[in-house]
Amino acid sequence: MSLLILTIKSMQVNVKDLEKSQRELTVELSVAEFAPYLEKGAQKVAEQVKIEGFRPGKVPYEVLKQKIGEMTILEEAAHLAIHKTIDEVINQQTLDRQAVGQPQVNITKLAPGNPLEYKIIVSLLPTIALGEYKNLNIKEEEAIVDEVEVAKALEGLREMRAKEVLVEREVQAGDKIIADVSLFLDKVPLEDGQHKDLAIMLGKDYFVPGFDDKLLGAKKGDERKFALPYPDNHHQKNIAGKLVDFIVKVKDVYSRELPALDDQFAVFFQLKDLNELKDNLRASLQHEKKHSLEAKAENELLSRIIEKAQFGDLPEVIIENETNNILAELEQNITRQGGKFTDYLSHLKKTRDELKLELVPNAIKRVKTALVIRELAIVEKIQPTAAEVDSKLAELKKKHEKDDQVLKMLAESNYRHYLSNVLTNEKVIDQLKDWNYAHTGGQQKG
Repeated sequence: MSLLILTIKSMQVNVKDLEKSQRELTVELSVAEFAPYLEKGAQKVAEQVKIEGFRPGKVPYEVLKQKIGEMTILEEAAHLAIHKTIDEVINQQTLDRQAVGQPQVNITKLAPGNPLEYKIIVSLLPTIALGEYKNLNIKEEEAIVDEVEVAKALEGLREMRAKEVLVEREVQAGDKIIADVSLFLDKVPLEDGQHKDLAIMLGKDYFVPGFDDKLLGAKKGDERKFALPYPDNHHQKNIAGKLVDFIVKVKDVYSRELPALDDQFAVFFQLKDLNELKDNLRASLQHEKKHSLEAKAENELLSRIIEKAQFGDLPEVIIENETNNILAELEQNITRQGGKFTDYLSHLKKTRDELKLELVPNAIKRVKTALVIRELAIVEKIQPTAAEVDSKLAELKKKHEKDDQVLKMLAESNYRHYLSNVLTNEKVIDQLKDWNYAHTGGQQKG
């Protein structure tokens, strides 16, 4: 911890560096410096109280003090003084390290005829020492789609277009059945193992390998009881490697007729023939795979740079904020897909706080990534030109020209600063790729 005493326009400021990238600023206003605020505080209090014989705001100090107590006036004056001086103090005492989050403020000395003292605790961006960030030889894989993947995608489209007919016969391979399914472990019903009116496509081994075979030959109204072993590596740890008992009551049986894979099938998707449908699917799969591989390579690149960098203590406030951001993003994604976050938590068997705790390592990585990118932009002097920011802003305005709400946001003074930061981050990532990517079978860029 370091200690420093400075004076700002005659205000005395005691500066102490604390653990976890925090800084304590003890600010003292002398009796003379505090006097104008005391006068303003008295006037503000006087405007809010009614005292017989005096107009609001015109009550003499001594009368006001007798009627409501001097501490009420002092407290109001202290709040006015803090509001007026705190930003200047923080700005001047954090020139070396950027302050983040909301500061903690406490009045530590407040008494008649005495100086005002208050303490500020601010969180600061941690120090960072970059390690190696060039020539890391990250492999950027080529997105290749084989015919097996195209055939699987075609089969998925056929499944979507299947014609289903309710039938009164025994269950056959390829049928769909509606059934009530109950799972038991050691004769005890499994939590989340009781399913009503479950749609089961035979041939998919919905629960575990061998499940479908146990239902072949069953008819509507039949009940099948059987046991099946779950694989050792099953994602549900409570039943992995164990023998689970099933009770399945068949309620309805549907035959499923898949459309033929021919040119007519392609016409439904507004394409001229089957070959064009395959080409479209191949291009779509390649785009998805390319995006996935790019994200994988970028993640590996940033992870390697983070491993080689040295970070000071991360302030708890930025980890907390980033964890909340991740949680909010997850909730928004689930809601956007038509789900309920409460159901998602129930499925995971976790409370909101338990899930939030699990997200902390991801939040720490995201914070470190942001810090690395910020430091690289400073060290390598990477930033967009004014013309690039103007161009991007014009592009966004054109894209959203019919959305008044978005246009209003784009016109706000702070949005340009935000956009500049976004473009800076993109430029840093692009430069890192030039320095570090080695293509499979190819030459390193840059």
